[in-house]
Amino acid sequence: MTMQERKLKHLEACLREDSQYQTISTGLERVSWPYQALPEVNLNDIDLRCTFLGKPLSAPLLIGAMTGGTEHAARINRNLALAAQELGIGMMLGSQRVMLEHPEASYSFHVREHAPDILLIGNLGVAQFLKGYTASHIIKAIGAIKADGLALHTNPLQEAVQVGGDTNFQGITEVLAGLVKKSWFPIMLKEVGHGIGQATAERIKHIPFAAIDVAGAGGTSWAKVEDLVANGSITQPDLGEIGIPTAQALQETRHVLPQMPLVASGGIRSGLDIAKCLMLGAQVCAIARPLIQPALLGPDAVLMYLLKIIQQLRTALFVAGISSVSHLTQLEPAAPPPPPSYLVDD
Repeated sequence: MTMQERKLKHLEACLREDSQYQTISTGLERVSWPYQALPEVNLNDIDLRCTFLGKPLSAPLLIGAMTGGTEHAARINRNLALAAQELGIGMMLGSQRVMLEHPEASYSFHVREHAPDILLIGNLGVAQFLKGYTASHIIKAIGAIKADGLALHTNPLQEAVQVGGDTNFQGITEVLAGLVKKSWFPIMLKEVGHGIGQATAERIKHIPFAAIDVAGAGGTSWAKVEDLVANGSITQPDLGEIGIPTAQALQETRHVLPQMPLVASGGIRSGLDIAKCLMLGAQVCAIARPLIQPALLGPDAVLMYLLKIIQQLRTALFVAGISSVSHLTQLEPAAPPPPPSYLVDD
């Protein structure tokens, strides 16, 4: 199977309901949202504007990393970019490895002409930097698409389940430290949907990442996606349910890295989800899977979906009496759910 064929099958698998977590939720449903019967704010005056990686956003929202390398991917990315430009929000692209290794696929990532003003973030996998990739690949990936920065995605569970996956992660932390310290571009670290929690945050706290996308469990399980691509069905359901719930990942990473800009993603499905993540310490949230189907229809469908999400966020702030997203971090979040216990009583 070629890399381009795998990208197409990824899209098809992501649209299947069995690609989603079944036994793990984001945990956001257990986070209480404040309500005021007399909010003393005007819904229409609520300010959603923020800044992320040095660029202004009209709302704390990114279109999450999805795809690239095929004609379908090119159409999806173009429609997503057009909607992002219209709304004034950011966009992360899918892994650019296919572009670097197959230059004929580059066109599917070239969205800057459709979105000249947006925050645009490129994407490469960390495992490739133990297989010969260097800082020059980062420069090429960013320069080729005129991105504002790059996300380095880490996905050990996905790689372990994937046929022929890249499963050597030994020494990766030191490699990442060297790359980030030498880079003059903003470099993010992101998971793909199984979560960055306390242990990983402790391991990387000496690395000056520009931001971290905790990408928790509760939405799409990329272990399940790879299972579907390889076998057409879920053959390893237990492995596909491994992950740190989004709310827990966000709280644990914020505790270890209190000054680090954080992106919350992984099962973000509403404006209230976004509001809760901001209250828990995120600067912005990213949405991916729910936008695939609208993006296949056109930019207007993407725009309508995102406008609904943004209005839900505005409404959540309104009923809490919050006039600006910048005030969210002043709230006292609900107590987090207890961490899972790995001990078995006798």
